[in-house]
Amino acid sequence: MTHDAETDRTETAASAQSTTPEPPPDLTGRIALVAGATRGAGRAIAVELGRAGAIVYCTGRSTRDAPSDYGREETVEGTAELVAEAGGTAHPVVVDHLDPEAVRGLVERIDAEQGGLDILINDIGGEAYVEFDVPLWEYDLDAGRRLFDTGFLTHLHTSRHALGLLIRRPGGLVIEVTDGTRDYNAANFRGTVFLDLTKTAVDRLAFAEGHELAAHGGTAVSVTPGWLRSEMMLDIFGVTEETWRSAAEANRGVPDAVPPYEFVISETPTMLARGIAALAADDDRAAWNTRSTSSHELAEHYGLTDVDGSRPNAFTFIPLLETTPAEEIDVEQHR
Repeated sequence: MTHDAETDRTETAASAQSTTPEPPPDLTGRIALVAGATRGAGRAIAVELGRAGAIVYCTGRSTRDAPSDYGREETVEGTAELVAEAGGTAHPVVVDHLDPEAVRGLVERIDAEQGGLDILINDIGGEAYVEFDVPLWEYDLDAGRRLFDTGFLTHLHTSRHALGLLIRRPGGLVIEVTDGTRDYNAANFRGTVFLDLTKTAVDRLAFAEGHELAAHGGTAVSVTPGWLRSEMMLDIFGVTEETWRSAAEANRGVPDAVPPYEFVISETPTMLARGIAALAADDDRAAWNTRSTSSHELAEHYGLTDVDGSRPNAFTFIPLLETTPAEEIDVEQHR
């Protein structure tokens, strides 16, 4: 990975996120920590919080001098550059959230520099470690634990050290980013035991945190995107932001195609990020406490869209495809 490659990726992402249909919410003076801000949803959330005026601490393991084992070109410095381009203030910090002492040091730094914390985004996912279609009795235990530790224990470590700072003043917000709503995951197996446990545990963490935060005027919410069209997903499918839709539409009715036809309902990370920024600015955000919600529900509630003006709803479209031929479904009714 070179600096020029990261710059190109940053410019592309900035362009994709530049279409803001209305002024962002006002988060001026709020202090935010986005754990897992190097790419995907975390990167977009950091940008939108910064655009809205929050001071954002962006954490990740990938830097220009030392990329993580994900083998990706995006870096935490690149995220901070995107926040700055959006008019915000960002502090990139290299942190391994599997190391409790490193997390403690991060929170102590935020306390020393800002005196408080208003928004905590736990976004580390661990999807790079998933092995699909492998039953539990054949699954490599070390790989499974790596997925669970990265996708769940990082959230637990970060909340354990950060919530004491967040409750110093009322109104604090914790967002646990997961995969699948509570209702969807209750009815659908997520492909492997380790992934299923990881994502449902993150949702339950938000539920539990919300009960403890309520007495301090705080709110915790579990939030999921739909089918996230992240940088990693575009690369996996061999498409770009310009070609993804035509490539997916060409595979309607084609089994095991890449990209699958369902990808037509995908969304950019910005739709999720816009919804979270709006929730953070909502004076009535406590009404969401302990709940599970989605990028689509937030967008619908706050009158937001994705960067192209659409509002994709993967949680209605994809289940419908399981019972109805693709040719009989109007995808635009779900966008």
